[in-house]
Amino acid sequence: MVVKSSGTLLLFSAGSIDRRQLLALGAGALALTTFGGAAFAAKPTPIKVAAIFTVPVEQQWVSRIHKALKAAEARGDITYKFSENVANTDYERVMRQYSQEGADLVVGEVFAVERPARKVAADYPKTAYLMGSSFGPTKPNFSVFDNFIHEPSFLTGMVAGKTTKSNVIGLVGGYAIPEVNRLMQAFMEGALSVNPNVKFIVTFINSWYDPPKAKEAAFAQIDKGADVLYAERFGVSDAAKERGVKAIGNVIDTSAQYPGTVVASALWHMEPTIDRAIKAVIDGTFTAEDYGPFSYMAHGGASLAPLDPKVVPPEVIDVVLLKEKEIKDGLFRVNVNDGEPKSTM
Repeated sequence: MVVKSSGTLLLFSAGSIDRRQLLALGAGALALTTFGGAAFAAKPTPIKVAAIFTVPVEQQWVSRIHKALKAAEARGDITYKFSENVANTDYERVMRQYSQEGADLVVGEVFAVERPARKVAADYPKTAYLMGSSFGPTKPNFSVFDNFIHEPSFLTGMVAGKTTKSNVIGLVGGYAIPEVNRLMQAFMEGALSVNPNVKFIVTFINSWYDPPKAKEAAFAQIDKGADVLYAERFGVSDAAKERGVKAIGNVIDTSAQYPGTVVASALWHMEPTIDRAIKAVIDGTFTAEDYGPFSYMAHGGASLAPLDPKVVPPEVIDVVLLKEKEIKDGLFRVNVNDGEPKSTM
């Protein structure tokens, strides 16, 4: 979908106005921040936002970003256009095209194209970029984010540890990168915290979107005794449903699509991150920063999907909700472990 903004970019030169004119315009109208010659000025709404996705917008991770941007569009804060299924080899071209067209903010994920993406950002210092990345921000205009939903992942692990009867839990992930590893590690720690006898089978399919491959990996784990599966990728819950075992959801809540199969889910909410970036662009205060913490539960960036007492015993729900409260109250901290998880059987 392509929508054209009617907004006008306001740029002022500090040397072209005197103090009286500055006061007349108002601090909110200027809100200039300068980094190495680049100035971000306040902008009227709606601002132009473009997004670049390497997978379909239906994919779990990307769908959360897309949902938050669509909500901002519905409020009238932004106009929004996006490209999906962009190959890594074409990413730089698409990113450069949106930048050249005058996007005020470009959003995407650059895990396999870090260097080209940062090169484009350097060429367009007055465009704001907010990119999913394993690395840090780059001044003046390249901010990063990540899905730090390790806290609810720990809680879903507790559910899994209490649910398994075979004491074998399978985990199917996309790639063994920090963003995936930390969720799996937290899940495994949560399971072990309530069931020290549990063992894990870990498989990576080396794809972000290949449901058939994920399904086959899940079948193989079930054949080895797993009766609870961590569905980091699409396709795993289908295998669980077919074989009559339980599944744990990731990023989105699919319990309605898999009733009785998906018993718990760690949810990612991108609205705190997206809304903060949009406000910064509108206010003229956008800087290169790490938005990762805004995916924490404390900021509303992550949550545990409601647990259904019809599929999770009430006594288990009580234990999990108590731990959730401890996390929110700052009395318990879930480890951030980016190391690759390994099978333990």
